Amino acid sequence: MQKEALPSLEIKNLHTVKDLEAVYELETRIWSVEEAVPVNHTVATVKNGGFVLGAFLEDELIGFQYSFPGFDGTKVYLCSHSLGIHTKYRAFGIGEKLKNAQKKTALEKGYDLISWTYDPLETVNANLNLHKLGAVCTQYIENAYGEMSDHMNAGIPSDRFLVEWRIKEECPERQWSEDVLPLALETGMANGVYVPENTKLSHDNEKILIPVPGNFQDIKKKDFELALKWRKSTKEVFVHYLSKGWIVTDLKKDVTAEHQYFYLLEKEKGYC
Repeated sequence: MQKEALPSLEIKNLHTVKDLEAVYELETRIWSVEEAVPVNHTVATVKNGGFVLGAFLEDELIGFQYSFPGFDGTKVYLCSHSLGIHTKYRAFGIGEKLKNAQKKTALEKGYDLISWTYDPLETVNANLNLHKLGAVCTQYIENAYGEMSDHMNAGIPSDRFLVEWRIKEECPERQWSEDVLPLALETGMANGVYVPENTKLSHDNEKILIPVPGNFQDIKKKDFELALKWRKSTKEVFVHYLSKGWIVTDLKKDVTAEHQYFYLLEKEKGYC
């Protein structure tokens, strides 16, 4: 459960080497030295169309967001590379505040699209990206970053959703009920946890659901083979539907079950 907001939290656009060194130090504590972006890269980024935002509690840096320009051969967009929060402050909604500050800064710089990736089995990230911010997922990237050694990703293929946040568009309000939509993946119970079972890849509906566990990191610690099974099963259905023009538009908790969520997939046509 999210705690009350921190009244003295301040978000700043960072430019100095000193501030960017502090971001590097926080990044190494959150992940590792190997995963942290070198300061000379972030210095170059803020001078060339990107930016780094810092969340400060009084004078202490407790969170950051790092973005740089992207180009796909046709369109310029903002690539949201990383967002990190100090472990002591992850229940205060700081991530959402950083993303909204990112949107404001991006619009000021003339961007209309922000793109990033996240693990589709990490439902905390999914809830922020899709349900709160209103972004959509348009592509499933298999093993996007190769083998990763940090504690959250080690041993699991680094599959990722590609997120598109169309920051100048007003998306339709998402209203849906999980009990009236078909499932593309059925689940069952084994030893008190949800397990993926049968896939269904031939729906003609305009909307479908894909269940995912809400406790993937716990599953990974307790039953590594089940974690791999979740990765394989969800990859099969996501790759199938996203390759056929569907997009992922929302995430909702299963009100009848603990530790299970549903992704909502819709046809791209007619969506923002």
